[in-house]
Amino acid sequence: MLKKPNAILFDLDGTLLDTARDLGNALNQILVGLKRPTVDYKIYRNIASDGAKGMLELGFGEDLKDYDFAGLRQQFLDYYENNICVETEYFVGVESLLLALNQNKVPWGIVTNKPEFLTLQLITSFPLLQNCGVIISGDTLSERKPHPLPLLHAEEKLELALPNTWYIGDAKRDIQAANSANMFSVIAQYGYISDIQQTKSWNADLSIDSPGELLGYF
Repeated sequence: MLKKPNAILFDLDGTLLDTARDLGNALNQILVGLKRPTVDYKIYRNIASDGAKGMLELGFGEDLKDYDFAGLRQQFLDYYENNICVETEYFVGVESLLLALNQNKVPWGIVTNKPEFLTLQLITSFPLLQNCGVIISGDTLSERKPHPLPLLHAEEKLELALPNTWYIGDAKRDIQAANSANMFSVIAQYGYISDIQQTKSWNADLSIDSPGELLGYF
């Protein structure tokens, strides 16, 4: 039987919030403006966790080298910032999970590679997320995932007496960071993963098919 966690840290995109459509819309508005083919949701969904860079690489392919990447990235971020929560929503079961954590007084926080200005703007639309114990973004520290520093810093901020922290994410870098930080690593298989079979090589401690599965562990 697994030891009950005394703190849980979450990735944001693809784990707590389904942000794919708004990220895809940012990509497609650039493509439309350049008279290039748009990308379907089913294709870009599993790239959403890779942020602006990953989405632009998907949309432009090898042609990306022929464009001003910095300019495209800024255009992407500007559009996304202004339309950050049009279609974004909680994954089913996340609200119940977070409310249960609060009720059971289990500290929790968010560690994401999303830039801080976007992270903080996004969570203003989700009051429940504002109640978390710590938020670490991709540019909060000198390192970002897969480096363990953001997770270790978040754990320190929670001021746990005897840390037994779980980290939940939907990308390989999430599991790498958790394992390097000696945390219990959990794959959110409901997130942005193109091939579930490949996750077997990530060396995670646990995989879950829905947020609600975590309820059984505390």
